[in-house]
Amino acid sequence: MKPPRWITLGFWITTALFALQMGFTAYAQLRITDVAKAFSHLGFPSYFRIELSWAKFAGIAVLLIPMVPARLKEWAYAGFAITLVSALIAHFAVGDGINAWGWAAGTVILWALSYFFWRRLQLIPASA
Repeated sequence: MKPPRWITLGFWITTALFALQMGFTAYAQLRITDVAKAFSHLGFPSYFRIELSWAKFAGIAVLLIPMVPARLKEWAYAGFAITLVSALIAHFAVGDGINAWGWAAGTVILWALSYFFWRRLQLIPASA
């Protein structure tokens, strides 16, 4: 049984937007000086910024490659959830305003939509 078209489209649109947003943040963490300073402001060591960026790139690949096992995708979604919630907590802990944590909050919405559609795709049997 094929999934309804709106579920497939919803998954790919939200996942592509989520991957673009996470990919940009990973790139920014590696290459943009102000982003590196923001990590210091939050109290994180510089090696964590690099480690987190490469983990994001790996997670993006796992989400976008169709033949990756579902369990691995589930772990990627879990890792992104932990990353995004941790980012929000870190910003709130240092008293940052919405201009600092708004990006993470918006990304949580994309994450949730992507995960919602992915789970709907998992509920449809491969063959009926």
